[in-house]
Amino acid sequence: MSKRDLLSLDPISAEEIEWLILRAKVYKKGGTLQPLKGYAVGLAFEKVSTRTRVSFEVAILRLGGHPIFLSFDDLQIKRGEPIADTARVLSGYLNGLVIRTYEHEKLLAWGASATVPVINGLTDRHHPCQALSDLFTIYERKKKLKGLKLAYIGDGNNVAHSLLEAGARVGMKVAVASPKGFGPDPEIVKSAEEMAKKHGGSVSVEEDPYWAVEEADIVYTDVWVSMGQEKEKQKREKRFKPYQINQTLLASARPDCLVMHCLPANRDEEITSDVMDGPRSIIFEQAENRLPMHQAILERWIGAQKDSK
Repeated sequence: MSKRDLLSLDPISAEEIEWLILRAKVYKKGGTLQPLKGYAVGLAFEKVSTRTRVSFEVAILRLGGHPIFLSFDDLQIKRGEPIADTARVLSGYLNGLVIRTYEHEKLLAWGASATVPVINGLTDRHHPCQALSDLFTIYERKKKLKGLKLAYIGDGNNVAHSLLEAGARVGMKVAVASPKGFGPDPEIVKSAEEMAKKHGGSVSVEEDPYWAVEEADIVYTDVWVSMGQEKEKQKREKRFKPYQINQTLLASARPDCLVMHCLPANRDEEITSDVMDGPRSIIFEQAENRLPMHQAILERWIGAQKDSK
């Protein structure tokens, strides 16, 4: 069996998402499967991380494997060694790689050169593991996904892209509201629209945040200034100010709506503290659920290689 990568949600089916959610549920309840026993998995990170690093390290340990953290600052990549050469060398030592980097093209280079499975821990274009964890959290709370409305308010970034792709595959109604010029990539929107039609969902992108949250079951946001965009901070804060998640905006959503944020959050900027700590917020539950979902992902993409040999 040839190796399989998780670079984005593009090749993943609704059936596979269902499997991942059910498997994550098993792990959250204390499932002790160890599909990575005897395996070493590298975490090569160019971007700093709290949740992604710790959840993946613990997930690998719980699955019987050994995580090896590799900062780009400590690799020869920093001195100019090509990604292709590094990927081929690490493939000789490891059974899988989790990559967290900036440009998505760098991740594609890792995938093309590594002979072991590569999992996207985050790029500027996609954050698939986050979106899969979010679907798991929503399913646990709402007991379904199909037909629910998810309103994403803010920057049309990597998280927005993966939520569009994920929601479309499970028949959700995904509404994105961003300031003009800051919306999600049109190609990703178009692809998500086509996928949503197949599964009975919908995708819509507008500028009005009140339109997006109307009757929403889930209201989701992210930081206005992502890593690498610090020079745009003042410009972005001014443009995104009307997109803050606060009590006034939430009044347009359903009374039982859930509030989500992938973290880290800038309190009282993209989301007010009273909302973040309020009864509708499942933000910290959402963060916790990354661990069992990452266990499911690691089993599916890396553990499956073991079973096929």
